[in-house]
Amino acid sequence: MKKELLTLYLVTGRYDFTEEQFLTIIEQACQHGVTLVQLREKELSTNQFYQLALKVKEVTDRYHIPLIINDRLDICLAVDAAGLHIGDDELPVSVARRLLGANKILGVSAKSLARSLEAQTEGADYLGVGAIFPTQTKDSQLTPITVLKAITKSVELPVVAIGGIKQDNILTLADSGIAGVSVVSEIMKAEDVSQTVKQLRVAAEAL
Repeated sequence: MKKELLTLYLVTGRYDFTEEQFLTIIEQACQHGVTLVQLREKELSTNQFYQLALKVKEVTDRYHIPLIINDRLDICLAVDAAGLHIGDDELPVSVARRLLGANKILGVSAKSLARSLEAQTEGADYLGVGAIFPTQTKDSQLTPITVLKAITKSVELPVVAIGGIKQDNILTLADSGIAGVSVVSEIMKAEDVSQTVKQLRVAAEAL
């Protein structure tokens, strides 16, 4: 995949937003500089997830931004999203790749060099490495920046850093070899989504 797609990667969080508010935030983010959107839902029923994914895809398609579905291969295929992102506790990477086919994007979460190399061998298109900084979005053991750098030096896949990335710490990732950053709350909870996205995009391009 083109590494430029990973420059500023929005992973959604529902928080207490209404559906209208949620979709508005995604649209503002798409308008002002995110390069990829991942729809992440843990609480919705399959049908609710499917219906929401259709609405989100209408937004991302409008701005020609690929939509990635977190974990749910069935939803990814049902709405014809651009790709799927899976973690350690999901389908094996090789199985997900076979079911997705060659033309869809497959992202894989990795916390170690061993997992990264395995994912590369089994057909991943990019790696999401973290959590780099403390985050309330996901209860996750932190991945040291030294490990992040070891991964970017050892794999051929583009790597996106994730976890607690904000405007005040993003530049600490300079020279780490990443293709981009994945952001949740800093965008979803921003007082001014448009301005925050613009500033994050500039910082991400400078890494």
